[in-house]
Amino acid sequence: MSRLSRSAARSDARAASAGAARCTVTVCRDCCCGTAKVPRLDHQAQLDGLRSSLAGVALVRRVDCLDACEHANVIVVQPSPEGRRAGGRPVWLGLVNDPDAAADISAWVEAGGPGLAAPPDILDLYVINPSRRVRAALDGD
Repeated sequence: MSRLSRSAARSDARAASAGAARCTVTVCRDCCCGTAKVPRLDHQAQLDGLRSSLAGVALVRRVDCLDACEHANVIVVQPSPEGRRAGGRPVWLGLVNDPDAAADISAWVEAGGPGLAAPPDILDLYVINPSRRVRAALDGD
């Protein structure tokens, strides 16, 4: 599995040092996600849209590979510290290849995300369960 890009790691460090208590939305790019595997989707526009809609609400970071390529495009929503204390766990979403799905993710995160707000029912269609090894690499569980 690829490591987080250096810019994402720097963003994480800045958010942590600023004491930002917010969700983290991790967007897989540079492998199967973000390439010709899903040619009808403007991958950069999806990432830019999430960053724009969640500015000041969540940390949106791009990573090289989440190693769940069979589910391209993969997005992981990690709870804020408050959400984690309330029982929220990271939610892995796959086949996020529709602009409406990204909008639903944004709306959920804006409402509080895992542990604090119920996701829109439609997101149940996107929930995936990657291997424990893959989850552990990002989730820290």
